[in-house]
Amino acid sequence: MFELTKNKEYKKLLDKIGSSFQQAKQRAYKAIDDELTKSNWNTGRYIVEFEQKGNVKAEYGKELLLQLSKDLTKVNGKGFSRSNLVYIRLFYIKYPNGVTPSHLLSWSHYYELLKINDDIEREFYKNQNIIENWSVRELRRQKKTGLFQRIALSKNKNEILKLAKKGYLPTNENDIIKQPYVFEFLGIPEGNLYSESDLEKKLVDNLQNFLLELGKGFAFVGRQYRITLANKHNFIDLVFYHYILKCFVLIDLKVNEVEHKDIGQMITYLNYFNAEVIDKSDNETIGLVLASEKDDVFVEYATASISNKLAVSEYQLYLPDKKILKEKVKEILNE
Repeated sequence: MFELTKNKEYKKLLDKIGSSFQQAKQRAYKAIDDELTKSNWNTGRYIVEFEQKGNVKAEYGKELLLQLSKDLTKVNGKGFSRSNLVYIRLFYIKYPNGVTPSHLLSWSHYYELLKINDDIEREFYKNQNIIENWSVRELRRQKKTGLFQRIALSKNKNEILKLAKKGYLPTNENDIIKQPYVFEFLGIPEGNLYSESDLEKKLVDNLQNFLLELGKGFAFVGRQYRITLANKHNFIDLVFYHYILKCFVLIDLKVNEVEHKDIGQMITYLNYFNAEVIDKSDNETIGLVLASEKDDVFVEYATASISNKLAVSEYQLYLPDKKILKEKVKEILNE
């Protein structure tokens, strides 16, 4: 028996059986999630149909759900708290035509989505969740950081409505820029002094969260990417490849307000990459100067006549004020 454990073929057998078992468990969990989601939708439908047929007045709705919670819990156990029934009922109201089986999110995902009052915003997060396959934890984080509002602020009314209907898949350099980026996952307290190298290291150490914040399509290439010009070494903070847009994305980090020299430096990097690094299958390189502050008017004039694909954006180390972001988006939609 001792010799058998050292046998390579035996080890392969163990791996095959273990892998098959784990895959079967995942499929079983997914099947249970799917059935629970469908069951909750039907439960919501039964409640709404009962209310409509019985002409149950709004003021009795709370009493109905409370009684249902008590009786269903006695018979079926957990899962029928009044709070849960409120969202189950809302699930049917918001999705009266059901949910698409091929894109069925878990009930935990829908529970988070139903907390969003605005229909346009909720549809965006639903579609984006399907596109990017977020976990429930990732969905919560994207909501907290106001992803929808940060993307929507750079768009007009029709583009925002399209964003909600189809989700967010980048087609050009403007689509991958957020205003602002949020790095609350780094855990750097407001007011703490830190250098550009500190920020860069923390972003790379938290690469998974950083990639989620950047959005779909980014693949990490390297940090402190060296290029040599006029016999001098220059180092680009972070280099990524965007496999959807098929181009390199260069990121330069600034812990202070962006200045003219920062833009000039990025232009140099872009010209070098376009001439020396990319090949025929790559599209033109995109540059992003990411600073703690920027003056919009200055950036407008500084980049007005530039032919390179260059953007300047801000980052912040704390969660944004979603109320302010929502008001700004509402202004665009009411124009």
